[in-house]
Amino acid sequence: MNESNSLDQLNSLKDSYFNILASFLEKEKIDSRFVRCLLKWGFQLKLTPDDILQPKKELESIQFINPSNKVDRLEAIFHLVQMIYLDQTVEDVELELAGVYAERLGFKKEVVADLFKSIATESSDEQVQKDVHQEVIDFLTLNEDLIS
Repeated sequence: MNESNSLDQLNSLKDSYFNILASFLEKEKIDSRFVRCLLKWGFQLKLTPDDILQPKKELESIQFINPSNKVDRLEAIFHLVQMIYLDQTVEDVELELAGVYAERLGFKKEVVADLFKSIATESSDEQVQKDVHQEVIDFLTLNEDLIS
């Protein structure tokens, strides 16, 4: 993969991170476990002050944008999986946060739970990492009838 593609993917992942963050900031109260998880992902994504000061990403003006089509929703789930795998460790709180966010995207809770259980039980070797995107797409395609 060339550096340009890698940078584009990182920027796309950061955009998804800010959408997840916006989703939780809209709530009147955020569980401190989720705040720690969101902060951890931000550190792992190596967010810079420039990332946070961009228009539409400043915390006081950040807004959740619900993806309008199925492909964008699937991509948002894939980005969520990538964030969970940033440190090669799947934590319960990450899965819980992911479930809350995925439901916000319109996925049914049981589909999301099954997807993340499936991913969490996989080994973290390099080949599995390459196949996670396809696994997410395949899983959600097979369970399309359970997606709201």
